[in-house]
Amino acid sequence: MNRFFRSSGFKLFAIILAALIAGSIISVASRSGSSPLNKAVSVVFGPAARAASSLSSSFSNLPISFRSSSYYKKKNAELEKEIDRLREQFVNYEDLVHQNEFYKEFLDLKEQHSDYKFTEAAIIGSDAADRFGSFTLNKGSASGIKVNDPVIYGKYVVGTVKSVTPTRCVVNTLMNPKVNVSAYDVRTREVGYVTTTVEYSKQGMCVMPGLSPTTAVASGGIICTAGISGVYPADLIIGTVDDIVDATVDISASAVIKPGVDFSQLTDVFIITEFDGQAK
Repeated sequence: MNRFFRSSGFKLFAIILAALIAGSIISVASRSGSSPLNKAVSVVFGPAARAASSLSSSFSNLPISFRSSSYYKKKNAELEKEIDRLREQFVNYEDLVHQNEFYKEFLDLKEQHSDYKFTEAAIIGSDAADRFGSFTLNKGSASGIKVNDPVIYGKYVVGTVKSVTPTRCVVNTLMNPKVNVSAYDVRTREVGYVTTTVEYSKQGMCVMPGLSPTTAVASGGIICTAGISGVYPADLIIGTVDDIVDATVDISASAVIKPGVDFSQLTDVFIITEFDGQAK
């Protein structure tokens, strides 16, 4: 039997049989439109092909348009221009809010004191050499302004007119030790005067010296003008008490006062050119 399987006749028969089986397989595969090799390739690479197809479809649906760099530079310039326009509108709005607050306080004061005569003025310069922050206004004697006229912002004291020309005047603020204002504490009615020193001025503070060592003036108290000297009318607000300190040379006490105005932020003020009781 083994001799038969090793014979040339059996080998020829096996080759023919194998050829017939292969032909049948090829014939069936060709009728189904897919060969075994194709099926194997499809199994191995099918997922990758489907992923690539999906990605291609996604990109084809995106609304991408490629433009030149000059186009984007132009659009960027347009956006920057729009931002500048909106920023300018915002600044103008802030200016209007500031002006409304400025005039509202002024009108309230005018309604309460019909004897006051005012001149509005704008700050047009400051003296860089003056460590006490004096500034120049755009109104002068031609507008009825005189030396020692009180300068205010709303109901708050700013300072006094130092010098005058026909069209301009220079103002010393409360930060100048030469400015002295008769004053009182609203709660205790204790009377004194408000000035400053070089050291307190550096801190943006004023001082009300000469108070009793047992003074009832306390932190948070409101200090107003007393109207005694005739330079300022009564009841304008100077500031609030920040601290009470003992004097170094006597047994008195002093109130350290924070002014009600930030002098560095002022742009407009009012000058009271006339009021009942004004010193002539």
